[in-house]
Amino acid sequence: MGAEQSSALRSMGQVDGKPVEFKYERDEHHSDDPSKQCLNYRLEDTNDVTTISGLDIIAILPVSAHLPNDYTILYVQPPPPKDAASKATSKHPTGVTVFQSLVATSLPQQFIHDYTPGGKSCWQLRVDKGGQLAWPNLHIIVSTKSGTGLAEACFQNLVKPMLAHLGQHEGTSYTVHRTESERSITELVASVILPRARKSVNQAILLMSGDGGIVDFVNALFVRGTEGEVTTAGLGSMYVKPNICLLPVGTGNALAHSIGITRDHTLGLSYMLRGVHRSLPVFRVTFSPGARLVTAFGKEEDSLPADEHRVGTFWGAVVCSWGFHASLVADSDTEEYRQHGAERFKMAAKEALFPADGTEPHRYQAKVSVVQERKAKATDTQATDNVMKTASKHDLVWETLERQEHTYVLATLVSNLEDGFTISPNTKPMDGKLRLVHFGPMDGNKIMEIMGLAYQGGKHVDDEAVGYEEIEGLKIEFEGKEDDPKWRRICIDGKIVRLENDGWVELKKEPMDVVDLVGKA
Repeated sequence: MGAEQSSALRSMGQVDGKPVEFKYERDEHHSDDPSKQCLNYRLEDTNDVTTISGLDIIAILPVSAHLPNDYTILYVQPPPPKDAASKATSKHPTGVTVFQSLVATSLPQQFIHDYTPGGKSCWQLRVDKGGQLAWPNLHIIVSTKSGTGLAEACFQNLVKPMLAHLGQHEGTSYTVHRTESERSITELVASVILPRARKSVNQAILLMSGDGGIVDFVNALFVRGTEGEVTTAGLGSMYVKPNICLLPVGTGNALAHSIGITRDHTLGLSYMLRGVHRSLPVFRVTFSPGARLVTAFGKEEDSLPADEHRVGTFWGAVVCSWGFHASLVADSDTEEYRQHGAERFKMAAKEALFPADGTEPHRYQAKVSVVQERKAKATDTQATDNVMKTASKHDLVWETLERQEHTYVLATLVSNLEDGFTISPNTKPMDGKLRLVHFGPMDGNKIMEIMGLAYQGGKHVDDEAVGYEEIEGLKIEFEGKEDDPKWRRICIDGKIVRLENDGWVELKKEPMDVVDLVGKA
């Protein structure tokens, strides 16, 4: 950073009792960007200089009211480079971020200002202390199968020691829940978290998972019947929304990338201590009879929870798709593919775009309709150049796309589906706006070109072949046009639902507000 672009503040102080000179650098034009900030300190006796990047800092906390100039810096040490894997030790396992701390005296005032949690960021205010016989109300969910399976190591090397530094200990201050099956989160929410929420208990959840953990959590707040039926009745006047701090250890981590959690190296812990909670927007998806939830890496199927009208219902917070994206997620969800992390999507994409038999990519066939805004009820059908408009009994005007063959149909509440892949560039963190990205059949090379543009800040939406607009609803009707069930798969936040030959799926924004997510202050 040049002197004209950054401000460097200095002070004389101590680190763990040793005299040092502090130098804090921050870019005035990007004051909230941790990659443009760092704290340097030089030991007076040796002149050795240590640098702590803003990307690695969780927070700084006062040591004691009796020592007003002393602060503890909580930070992380990122994992060694992949080519240094052989040098990994038990104190720093390969691929795992570890917790570090130091005590500093007389830090630069601007540094204190930038990294001390504000009043609204106090995570302890988001959780009620449990009674002597009750579980604590700080829950840590370790999704053992998420991503490449690093959740447990991250808990042991990062989360647990940080909480211990804060005086929080397992069993007395928090409870750890390790997932044992695909239903573990659902069962925990239904048996513990939801009943407490309905009794006005404040509960904080550290969710060490990918997007699948969020969708399981949200759905469990709606599914409450003894037979798994869904009710859309209110949660009661005493209901207090649980608040989730997402620690992303999944594969895509779309929600985490979109709200900024992954912009630093702290795995979400900087948000836990310095973030604030906001309502998490979700959408509701309903399915035709016969729709089945695909489980066990595509080997099994389960029935969907149904509402009072026996309509299969599911909720999501990230994406609902059909076509190339849904097939990509479904085909790459095998034990073999999952070993490759996010690379599994690219591996599956190559097979889908360039079939081994030399044929072109599949042309997905269905009737696709959207609602772009609520309109006055119409009494007739109106034709335009591209759509046929008909009014429903709910005063929603469904616009049917003229195109009958498709490649990509994706509705989303987030901006990024993975790191650097900006599917919806106009989306802001948790703005609650549902946007649709869609395009028709084309050869594999053109599809690759469009997907490549999404890695360039979302430039794919400028391609004339791509449709991109804000919507209120989406409906896909197969009408017997796809004989093979593999082309009738719907993706909701990584979950796969298979529809019947004449099935349909409908998506709308969910008006109920059921959970908060901790985001940027």
